[in-house]
Amino acid sequence: MTIHDVINELNCLAPFKYAEEFDNVGLLVGNANSELKGILVSHDATKGVVEEAVNKNCNLIVCFHPILFKGLKSITGKNYVEQSVIHAIKNDISIVAIHTALDNNFSGVNDLLRKALELEDPEILIPKTGTIKKLVTYVPIDSIEKVKTELFNAGAGAIGNYDHCSFVSDGIGSFRGNDISNPTYGTKGEIQHEKEKMLSVTFHQHLESKVLKSLFNSHPYEEVAYEITTLENTNQKIGLGMVGRLSNEMTSEEFLNHVKNKLGLKFLRHSANLNKKISKVAVLGGSGSFAIPNAKSSGVEAFVTADLKYHDFFSAENEILLIDAGHFETEQFIKSFLFDYLSKKITNFAPALSGGKVILSTTNTNPVKYF
Repeated sequence: MTIHDVINELNCLAPFKYAEEFDNVGLLVGNANSELKGILVSHDATKGVVEEAVNKNCNLIVCFHPILFKGLKSITGKNYVEQSVIHAIKNDISIVAIHTALDNNFSGVNDLLRKALELEDPEILIPKTGTIKKLVTYVPIDSIEKVKTELFNAGAGAIGNYDHCSFVSDGIGSFRGNDISNPTYGTKGEIQHEKEKMLSVTFHQHLESKVLKSLFNSHPYEEVAYEITTLENTNQKIGLGMVGRLSNEMTSEEFLNHVKNKLGLKFLRHSANLNKKISKVAVLGGSGSFAIPNAKSSGVEAFVTADLKYHDFFSAENEILLIDAGHFETEQFIKSFLFDYLSKKITNFAPALSGGKVILSTTNTNPVKYF
């Protein structure tokens, strides 16, 4: 088993294509073709985590935050980023980060926070656009069911809670093959008119290569005519933040205590208490001040996130309870989630892997300390 195999598993969990444009996810350090010895799962890839990987004979660190975020003009060890990278390279350790690809995943960062706060009926707070594509192709009538089935098997035709979705209409296609063509229908050099079905299906962006491969493998024509367009429809299952409901409404004070207890906090920062009950809540793990307008427009009474600045709290305007529960604290469940996922996948994928193992890092990488 190689490091590339692990990257593929992570890409199945949270496709890297859905990471935010500013982000840096995937393999950041190392060689994807290296044989896997062991995986250390951590929140960050600090020098201390790299040293832990060395001591535990792991040559791959899977972390949430990318150690390489901005461009480097030199690597001389002058800061913690360069020190971590140098230490990893010296010890032949690869680093893979998943970050906002997991933020945008329906079962990822914000779902973990939502579950910790016992919120029900989850919905995406900021659905992502541009992630749904539409394929239109033209198929002879005796092959339409075969092509549809293969496209569905590749993941096309899934819309929200429905699958096997498609639209088919009748038409007549025309074509003429040249001297080196090998037409399935008709004769080369002669114009052929063929009864066809126009087939259209939607699919998620990260499935494009798989969908096209299925189309080409199942379509009878030597040359397959098709069109792919990107739709502006919002994606119900991909996006930042999450909205849910409490099973029983609470006062502001009760909800603040609820957040402290469920996240294991000694204290938190918040805007003024509201003179109304809280039942609908938005969450966004990590830095979420940009999503305050989205939380307000979604009709929630409270928004749990992190890294709010002084002036951010003014924007509550007694309409919403803003809660800064800490960056690390709102993301604290990710490490165990990734550990559980990879442990199961590695066992299923390579049970006989010599020395292969997944280890949960014991290094506390939270840079914020409390006195």
